[in-house]
Amino acid sequence: MQKEKLRVVRKQKGYTQQQIADIIATDVSNYSRKESGDVRIVKDEWDKIARFLDVSVEEIYEEEESKVVINNDHPIFNGAASGGNINQQFNNIPGSIIENLQGYIALLKEENARLKEELKTPKGRR
Repeated sequence: MQKEKLRVVRKQKGYTQQQIADIIATDVSNYSRKESGDVRIVKDEWDKIARFLDVSVEEIYEEEESKVVINNDHPIFNGAASGGNINQQFNNIPGSIIENLQGYIALLKEENARLKEELKTPKGRR
């Protein structure tokens, strides 16, 4: 989702994408992706941009439409996962990616089992 309010205010004030990129300490191509909605603008960046443009955050802020949300506080990341369907926990990730990862996990489990058996076998029999 394009940040139309941000883009309009930036242009009205006569600033370039490069100048805003410098304020939030990023390169102009990354800032361009932020303004076009491809990359998320975090709260700290909204605050810096608003101060630089001398406007309130509300005047430029537009809701993020994230394609993938990573939440490191989620139980799957902190070891407190209780199982369940991964599609319910991450319903914003395409099913094909989840299936691919589940297939890879299955292969890794098979390899781990094979290696564990290999370790159990005395060295003379290998």
